[in-house]
Amino acid sequence: MIRRDAQATLLELARSFPAVAVTGPRQSGKSTLVRGVFSDKAYVSLEDPDRRQFATDDPRSFLAQYPSGAILDEVQRCPALFSYLQSHIDDAGKQGLWILTGSQQFGMLTGVTQSLAGRVGMLALLPFTLDEMRQGDIAPDTVDDWLLSGSYPPIYDRPVDPTLWHGSYVQTYLERDVRQLLAVRDLGQFQRFMQLVAGRTGQLLNLYSLGEAVGVSHNTVQKWISVLEASYILHRLPPHHRNFNKRVIKTPKLYMLDSGLACWLLGIESTQQLANHPLRGELFETAVVTELIKARWNRGLTSNISFWRDRGGHEVDVIVDNAGTLEPIEIKSGATLHRNAFTGLTRWCELAGGEASQPKLIYAGDEKREQSGVAVYPWRSITQIIQ
Repeated sequence: MIRRDAQATLLELARSFPAVAVTGPRQSGKSTLVRGVFSDKAYVSLEDPDRRQFATDDPRSFLAQYPSGAILDEVQRCPALFSYLQSHIDDAGKQGLWILTGSQQFGMLTGVTQSLAGRVGMLALLPFTLDEMRQGDIAPDTVDDWLLSGSYPPIYDRPVDPTLWHGSYVQTYLERDVRQLLAVRDLGQFQRFMQLVAGRTGQLLNLYSLGEAVGVSHNTVQKWISVLEASYILHRLPPHHRNFNKRVIKTPKLYMLDSGLACWLLGIESTQQLANHPLRGELFETAVVTELIKARWNRGLTSNISFWRDRGGHEVDVIVDNAGTLEPIEIKSGATLHRNAFTGLTRWCELAGGEASQPKLIYAGDEKREQSGVAVYPWRSITQIIQ
């Protein structure tokens, strides 16, 4: 089993809270992680219809089977359990008793906030980081292999074509999660919406444009975007909140949370197609931004990144807020860098003045160096710039 970066955080949360909730997309490795770390605990999957029925009909007797606690997988499938868990936790007075997992933020967070507030430590687990794949000796050989395959663990657990796996994943997601969360009669329409979202990864969110393209209202688009966020399919990256220049863009950007899934939705089936695809730059940016998000979430922290763009076209892909010190990061998908690659960083540093740390640039090349006052990192070294 590949050791996950989030393991230390999971253990710390179990020492600090009576219960720990691990959320994340389906197939991100939640069950494997918690079963490996808490191998002494009973494991119960509430995807099992019989177990779920018992827990729903008689939650008190169901929980009484596990006096030493247990791992409750996909616990959001049984909302009735949360209020009974509260009394079990309060009576036991022990830390790390219950380990809960769930692939939907809506059900999990509703149960936690209503019944278990203050009793549960939260951890969000996304698929493998690039560093985890490297340590597990499964890292892709090239940047395009990385972008096309994505990071979901099952792709690396067994011989499987990433294209076939992602196709099955989307169908399962539509049938199991979308049907539960939304009253969508036409799942094909929702899949087309997902394809449109993938085509806008790394771009500003435009609700009206998406609505017109898929044939629904912008209010429906807002609701569907929220469901994709709750399922850890995409992330809205906020604009930088400090107005160094009042003519700044205030609209968030959309990012898919896995480049391989985005490639499948865009119909990209090979590295040859990807190499010449007009969205290759956005897909590379998507993969890098997701790595930065994973690094924070694996430590139990919220994301501290945003982007900056003014109405004159100047842009910095990522602004990292490290306790008030602002770290600008530019992302370039080419293996070589031209002088204009540094224009956005130069402009932003002029505006930020003393608030900025040394600017950084991540690119698809292999050489680490300093150029034009910017620390340049190759794509394989993303973890070196994460604090």
